[in-house]
Amino acid sequence: MQRPQPGHYITVSTAGEPFKAFVPAPLPPEPPLVWSTSLRHRFDAALVSLGRLDSVSALLPNAALLLYSFVRKEAVLSSQIEGTQSSLADLLLYEIDEDPGVPVEDAREVSRCVAALERGLQGLRGGLPVCTRLICDMHEVLLSHPGGKAKAPGELRRSQVWIGGTRPGNAVFVPPPPEEVAKCLAPLERFLNDEPEPVPPLLKAALAHVQFETIHPFLDGNGRIGRLLIVLQLVADGVLREPMLYPSLYFKKHRALYYELLNEVRLRGDWERWLDFFAEGIEASATQAVATANTLLTLVNTDRDRIAGLGRAAPSALAVHQALQRQPIATAASLIKATGLTAATVNKSLAHLERIGVVGELTNRRRGRVFSYGRYVKELAAEMESP
Repeated sequence: MQRPQPGHYITVSTAGEPFKAFVPAPLPPEPPLVWSTSLRHRFDAALVSLGRLDSVSALLPNAALLLYSFVRKEAVLSSQIEGTQSSLADLLLYEIDEDPGVPVEDAREVSRCVAALERGLQGLRGGLPVCTRLICDMHEVLLSHPGGKAKAPGELRRSQVWIGGTRPGNAVFVPPPPEEVAKCLAPLERFLNDEPEPVPPLLKAALAHVQFETIHPFLDGNGRIGRLLIVLQLVADGVLREPMLYPSLYFKKHRALYYELLNEVRLRGDWERWLDFFAEGIEASATQAVATANTLLTLVNTDRDRIAGLGRAAPSALAVHQALQRQPIATAASLIKATGLTAATVNKSLAHLERIGVVGELTNRRRGRVFSYGRYVKELAAEMESP
């Protein structure tokens, strides 16, 4: 169905060059969405997959430990879409104050993406809805670095931005002029909070992601904040207990199509193709997350059985093993802090775990050695390696 363009253009002039900036119409789309049988089935399948993933956080004994790693997967993948080179292992090394295998700023940027999501979750737990204030708080955390000061962290932009091209006049897309940003965010905030009427949560997340990216309310970081909002909204609406979904895996694998479909909504109002893609991505990401969780659980249980055979050394080694599930690349010092065991006990446990092949030492140093729960890291990052 060909529907009218979902918004209007405003002619703006910068440095004497006129150009057209797009101002999106408020959600929900008008005329109403066309729900084909295949699109309904796609959303049904995505919701079933999300239900299975949500049960992981309720039923798996190591769900809290998995959450630590899954949140970091989303941050790594979302940042890779924006061009950073940091891998999951690089981030884990950075978080224990070790040099990553990429420029430190890349790993630091991913770490700030993790912190931005944590700030959003903290706001939800404190009673805030998903709103402009919460989004600005997350953005402030994301850009909390010396280079971010010039990009107005936590503030709505006061100047024009554009996507693609060298200037607004030759850009692929020009978001609303700055004086329209707050006017566009106000109805989006109401939509996110079911005003004037409730919207099914998964549909809401799909529509709101496009709207947020179209408004482009910040000078930088819009893509990362917009993708974090997908997971945050699903948590806020009770679809997920914890943010164990990493949709950026699918968006990264289909990056060109992802950007094309966002633009097709703006140009032609083609919401249905975007919704089909979005629901397929959510289903694929949730299914992959469940499979990874089950694979990691099997690995952990197998290794726990082997550790139990260590006799008197087993209890301490099991405590170190559990800490490694949360932080699978660690130093002895970080494991001492995590377990509350003495340095001597942790080092003896690591020696036992290394001997039976559960952990490996990465640095060949006498002091400050770095240990990796190698197979755990490998399984966790397995599907992230493709371009």
